[in-house]
Amino acid sequence: MPPLKTSIAVIGTLDTKLEEFLYLRSRILGNDPSLAVVLIDAGRSIIEHDAITIKQCEVLKASGFQRGDNALMSLPRGDIIKIMTKGAIKTVKQLKDREEIHAIISLGGSGGTSIASAVMRELPVTFPKLIVSTVASSDVSFYVAETDITMMYSVVDIAGLNEVLKAVVDNAAAAIAGMAKAYAKRISNDHNDIETTRKGIGITMFGVTTKGVNAARKRLESYGFEVYVFHATGSGGRAMERLATEGRLHGILDLTTTELADELAGGVFSAGSSRLMAAARAGLPQIVSVGALDMINFGPMDTMPKKFRERKLVEHTPSVTIVRTTEQECDELGRRIAQRLKENCTRPEFTEVWLPLRGVSALDVQGQAFYDKVSDEALFTAIKNGLEGSGISVNELDTDINDPGWSDSIAKRLRELIELKG
Repeated sequence: MPPLKTSIAVIGTLDTKLEEFLYLRSRILGNDPSLAVVLIDAGRSIIEHDAITIKQCEVLKASGFQRGDNALMSLPRGDIIKIMTKGAIKTVKQLKDREEIHAIISLGGSGGTSIASAVMRELPVTFPKLIVSTVASSDVSFYVAETDITMMYSVVDIAGLNEVLKAVVDNAAAAIAGMAKAYAKRISNDHNDIETTRKGIGITMFGVTTKGVNAARKRLESYGFEVYVFHATGSGGRAMERLATEGRLHGILDLTTTELADELAGGVFSAGSSRLMAAARAGLPQIVSVGALDMINFGPMDTMPKKFRERKLVEHTPSVTIVRTTEQECDELGRRIAQRLKENCTRPEFTEVWLPLRGVSALDVQGQAFYDKVSDEALFTAIKNGLEGSGISVNELDTDINDPGWSDSIAKRLRELIELKG
């Protein structure tokens, strides 16, 4: 059977932007005639054109909406976007699962970007995704979330072709063509590779836990693992848990759980209320610790809420100000860690919590700005009490989180848990 052509999904609202999408399609094919384009119409009304591969009615049917296009048009714009998004997600995921596409691209304003980004967030990390958008120069965290969507600012509105928009679309077409070919080659090599892929380990890190994390990373690499380090800035924690859900990780060293402090106190690096759940639900071997739970993260000093300005704080950089967590906050953080692990662990024998009794960050050791033994003890006690009888073991070490001996012990133990699980 001959290999499938390298194909690119192009998805958008063709009832309003057909001209622009046809131009994008032509530039992709002009860049490399060996490529194929799957043009998908996720617009609100039916439009006919020979270049359209998957019509609006097919996407609408995939959404489960059964009242017909006329009924759809009578709905509010927001409801239409939700319906078409649902159908587009199902349509594109089927194409991806059958390996019929190797990249996806879209053009859009806020509505089209909402549909396209929702579709792309459902695709695996490392699958090429690109959106040319009018909103790409603003805060795009809502659209990108913890995925690897690439966003390109359109400069001008996507409303008629002109010299600037054509040049931007030309660049996007060339970029997605290159991405698709590279991806197709990579998965072909993966299919043909007879060597066993190294097992992946996820580790969370912050500046104040870097020394300990790097030592653990090097030890795990010496054992033959492939290690992925995630910066615990909200999106980092979510990204690690996404890879765990996708089955890309075989173990986790969740050493830096500082995102929970930001969730609790309103800091800028919250990972949301589902943090700590994915690996537990997947039954992955994991060691959870309390790295950087001595701090809440904010932006520049003048942006920090007034209620925190009288607290113990450090201007970490001109753009980051950190505030010491209190005894009461640490008690609550310990309760949350215990509760989330206890309620979500499907295999408690493969989850352990390790506590560094002499400091949870580089700023929390004796002589440093955030050293507070009382608050740390409140954190540790809440975790131990909360996990009592859960089957999740708690290990206390008389050291700080950046000590080389701690790093070596924790890496060795994770390897043992992975070997036990088989």
